[in-house]
Order: sequence, then structure tokens, then C-alpha cells
Amino acid sequence: MRPRIGIPLWKAPPGERFLHYERSVWRAGGQPVRLGRDDGLGDVHGLLITGGVDVDPSLYGERPHPATQSPNRQRDEHELSLLLKALRLGLPVLGVCRGHQLLNVALGGRLLQHIEDDSHRERDDGSSAWHPLRLLPGSLLRELYGREEVWANSRHHQAVTPDRLAPGLRALALSPDGIVEAVQVEGHPWAVGVQWHPERPEMWGEGPQPEGPIAAAAPLFAAFIAACRRPG
Repeated sequence: MRPRIGIPLWKAPPGERFLHYERSVWRAGGQPVRLGRDDGLGDVHGLLITGGVDVDPSLYGERPHPATQSPNRQRDEHELSLLLKALRLGLPVLGVCRGHQLLNVALGGRLLQHIEDDSHRERDDGSSAWHPLRLLPGSLLRELYGREEVWANSRHHQAVTPDRLAPGLRALALSPDGIVEAVQVEGHPWAVGVQWHPERPEMWGEGPQPEGPIAAAAPLFAAFIAACRRPG
């Protein structure tokens, strides 16, 4: 039986970017379940928080940077509620891009609101930027990929940095310029955030690839779905 993976859907009908998440969950053996803006967790076995608009800076006590997008406070509050409940229940959680950042904010961290260098941002033609990641020793990701360095796509302008990392979060990977690219909640069975977009086709090996081995989607989603299969 496929574990049920809740994926908050703020705006219906879903666009192609949302469908990438559903396809990735299905490919890894899970059953995606859309959670509308009025839905709770229901009977899901895990929670996936997707990418999207910038998190409201007031949630971590800051005023918006000029480059910060207009926030969707209702979405922030809904997803924070789902996320915090999932963590309390010990449900597996995977946060992607905004979801990674929201996990940090949920646990008391802050965000760098704008990276001045555009090396992390989506390209003008809609394609992803690429950069290497250093997978930290002893981390879940080092174990999954079996190497110190992998390449990941990049489509963001806000970030978690070491000095803004929430208490109780462990950094798993860093970019060459020191951005925290992945985190794990300490003491939780399986709660991980990644700054890159593992759900996109390029991370499944489809389309143009970078010069080195990638942080492939399959091992990460397989680990997430495996955690969702374990009895709570």
C-alpha cells in the first residue's frame, strides 16, 4: 500500500510546477494527497511543503527587503500549522525551497531575504542555475549519495545561512558561498529541508545536466517515502 503524502495546494487548479511534486511522490512509491487551504493533515503518513512565494519576514521579526516578494500570510499560517502539527506527531516531513525556509522559520530561525549574487536564481529562459553542494560528514545526505560533493539545481533568492539557522536544526549541506542548502530536525524520526528542487525533471536525470554527479531525486524521495512507511 502506498503511503499517503499530504501536499498543500494553495491555488487550484494546480500548475505544472505543482504536478512535478505529485509525479515525484508517485515515482518513489507514495500516493500524493492534495491538501486545500481549509484542510488539516487528515490521515496522511507524511507531509511535503513545496516551493513558492517568499515567507513573510514579519514571522521572524524583520521588515521586508526591497527585493522581497509580497507575502501570502494566509498560506504561511496554514502551512506553518500543518508543519508544526506534523512535527509534533512525528510524521515525516520534506520541505523544498520555500518549504525548507519555512521549516527554519517554524523552529525559530530567520532568513537572508535577498542574495545579491544571482548565481542561485532561475535563469531568464526559465531553466535552473546549477552549483555544487558540500555534503557534511555524518549527515543523512552524505549517507544517501555516498560522496562529499554533488550538484544541485537552484531557483531562489532567499536563504538559510549558518547564523540564521534555527535551534534544533542540523545543517546537512552547504553551497560554495556558505548557504545552508539542507537541514534536518534533530530528535525527529525524519524531517528534512532542501533548498534545491529535487522534484524537477532535471533532478530525475531528464534534460541538460551539470558537469558532475547530481543530488538525484530518486534517493531522496525514496528515503522520504520509506520513512512514511514505517509505523509511527
